[in-house]
Amino acid sequence: MRPMTRLMFPERLLLLLLVVVVSAGDQNALGDATGEGSVASLVGAPQRIDVFPAQVQFAARRRRMQLIVTGFYRSGHARDLTRVAQTNSSDPSVVQVVQGVAIPAGNGSAQIIITVAGLSHRIPVEVSGFSVADPISFQHETLAILTRQGCNAGICHGAPLGKSQFRLSLMAFDPQRDAITLTREFAARRINRLEPESSLLLRKPLMKVEHGGGKRLRESGLAYEILKTWIDEGCRTDDEPAIAFKRLEVYPQAGRVNEFPTRGQQLLVLAHFNDGSVRDVTKLSKFSSSNEMIATMDEDGLLVAKRRGIVAGMARYGEHIQSTVVTFVRSVEGFTWTEPVEQSFIDRHIHAKLKQMNYRPSQQCRDDEFLRRVYLDVTGRLPEVEVVETFLADHSPDKRVRLIDRLLSSQNYHRFWALKWGDLLNLTRDAMGRQGANQFYEWLVSSLAANQPLDQFCHELLTAQGSTLVNPPANYFCAHKDNPQRTEAIAQAFLGVRIKCAKCHNHPFESWTQQGYLGLSAFFDQIEHKEGASEDEKIVWLDEKEEVTVPSGLTLKSSVSGKVVPWVPVDGPLDVSAMADKRLAFTQWLTRPGNPFFARVAVNRIWSQVMGKGIVEPVDDFRDSNPPSNPELLDALAADFIDSGFDRKHLLRVILNSRAYQRSSQTGSADAENADHFSRTQVRMLSAEQLLDALSDVTEVPEQFNDLPLGTPATQLPIPDTENSFLVAFGQPVRKTVCSCERGTDSNLTQALELFNGDVVSRKLSSQQNRLHRLVAAGVLDEDIVREIYLATLCRPPSSEEARLHAAHLSATADRLQALQDVCWAVLNTQEFVFQH
Repeated sequence: MRPMTRLMFPERLLLLLLVVVVSAGDQNALGDATGEGSVASLVGAPQRIDVFPAQVQFAARRRRMQLIVTGFYRSGHARDLTRVAQTNSSDPSVVQVVQGVAIPAGNGSAQIIITVAGLSHRIPVEVSGFSVADPISFQHETLAILTRQGCNAGICHGAPLGKSQFRLSLMAFDPQRDAITLTREFAARRINRLEPESSLLLRKPLMKVEHGGGKRLRESGLAYEILKTWIDEGCRTDDEPAIAFKRLEVYPQAGRVNEFPTRGQQLLVLAHFNDGSVRDVTKLSKFSSSNEMIATMDEDGLLVAKRRGIVAGMARYGEHIQSTVVTFVRSVEGFTWTEPVEQSFIDRHIHAKLKQMNYRPSQQCRDDEFLRRVYLDVTGRLPEVEVVETFLADHSPDKRVRLIDRLLSSQNYHRFWALKWGDLLNLTRDAMGRQGANQFYEWLVSSLAANQPLDQFCHELLTAQGSTLVNPPANYFCAHKDNPQRTEAIAQAFLGVRIKCAKCHNHPFESWTQQGYLGLSAFFDQIEHKEGASEDEKIVWLDEKEEVTVPSGLTLKSSVSGKVVPWVPVDGPLDVSAMADKRLAFTQWLTRPGNPFFARVAVNRIWSQVMGKGIVEPVDDFRDSNPPSNPELLDALAADFIDSGFDRKHLLRVILNSRAYQRSSQTGSADAENADHFSRTQVRMLSAEQLLDALSDVTEVPEQFNDLPLGTPATQLPIPDTENSFLVAFGQPVRKTVCSCERGTDSNLTQALELFNGDVVSRKLSSQQNRLHRLVAAGVLDEDIVREIYLATLCRPPSSEEARLHAAHLSATADRLQALQDVCWAVLNTQEFVFQH
């Protein structure tokens, strides 16, 4: 055996660092922090182990490789055993292993032997170029470590104006500009090449000089060593790097299912370069978790679960990001899975996920719960008392199916869902004018009434032009002041991505780049609009230019060449040469069956409307670092939607008829933490318009809105009524943004006061024309009036205890009408009335 190769100081320092970092990580993953028992119980009895990567090649002395050891069990699940596996080198003069990290020691060949739970695995190692100089790369190491340390974050020197006269591009967005800033900018010089240790770039984050960002470096740390070595080597800036970055890979790949009691999952981040080389950049990456309620990430890529759930671990290497999705499951004492009834593929996928996560589905809801729920979801209104009584008395097995079909054919469905589309498409009188807004709303209604396929609807909407009074969908392009607003709204509504920040720099949390933003915006840069000849008329027209230039005033990445923007929606350029209206190319791309966004975004949005929560949440935030709670369900819904010809009514019918939609909102204590996997119905407050209509319908006192006919339902308003204080209090959106978050959904004190003693409730209960006066005048008995109140508000008769309490109050009150108003007021202030369940 050859003698041990003497390690230089940086190598010895990194070796020590790895021991400290990985040993600390052991406690996070396996030790006292978990409280899950001994190492033996954590390891269990794996049937086999796997090691990634399968082989290691080192072409330079400073390369490292994090090994990931995984145990696979009889359950079909996995556990990360990286921190409990024993690792040894067959030749320490070639390669050494420190807590699962392989480190080259000299040129040659060797093997790493991994042993755990009586199982062993060997991987070959080749080391070459150990004696060759291995300088620090500015782009691939210096900027990456600045990103990892947070120096170029938006709250620090990556802010638009920087901090303390020192500005870096956000998350290493612009390497060329950063090179100039760090090495040539005289006014804020941070580098001392003669005495690297004296450089402000090092002294300030070490807190040897006052630093507003606090202590960000340790002299014993890898970040300090990289920055100091880079300065010592002459601050090379890789103006034309010989090796260019190609792609980022995170292991384990998405889809890994880990079971408790092992809570940890070490991530490995690999950078692929155009020369075919692959480098472990785990220690150069910055990590975050998509949901810290489920799992947290430490600074070295260890994902530590807190509870069952699906979480994405995101790695950022310089300006590049990549995510992987890990599911954590655990056994539940006393849990047994009884195969529930499945109505469709929806139930099959939901049941598979619930079984995997060990959650029990709730029982089916009662008929009265279903009736109230489906009426509110489809039409926005409560059913009439006669409808309630007829439905509850009907014992035929297909009555729910027939009710769904009837509601989907009703005018109330068309108009209520037109209101939802109005929210999404920013339908307002300020932007479109009174006539334009009304015509746009009626166009939405007619589209729903005709059950227009969504792809045709989007094509008609996104390619509209001409007079807004003659061609109503053209009004959509009047809702946005300029092309950036237009581009961002279309991307959020139909692609499910929030790309606004990519206008000025690469997206800090997603793979959208500034170039991608410009490429998407090019398709809508032709659109212009002007005032028409008649009142409220606008003319939308096209400037048929063959090239689109970068908007003036936009800060561009230095490497973006030229001023012409390519026609690139997302996944590659389109040939638009034969099209005068470039939007045609975009809509064809958008609505093609293979588009990765359109159908999935559409079904997720509609699913959220009736299920109370999206499969991706928020519904307009599709990204790798925000994974769907049930990707198989989302893909199946999208495929079925495409097969149906983008039939919105078909999609709703499939969802509403599923067992998942018709579940109770009640759940067992063991399933209380589950809010993502649709084991029960999500309880949610009625929208502002639904609640006001419900008050009007229960009391039989209609509402008056602006210049609309008396009795126009709030759920059928073409535009928001911003003068109605009740609607404003309960979260009616003003439609200034496309974000679904604009509609308020949380309860607050103002809302409680509106229901307790607000003008709307008081006025409707005291009206001489309300339901109570009508019933009293008709000679209806008190107990029958109470029953009707319950049927009108809750779609069920009162319980015996409720009936007894109300009867006692009525008999003890001299003023009968006042007593009946009290009963109605009390029911209107129950959670059962205010919330959908």
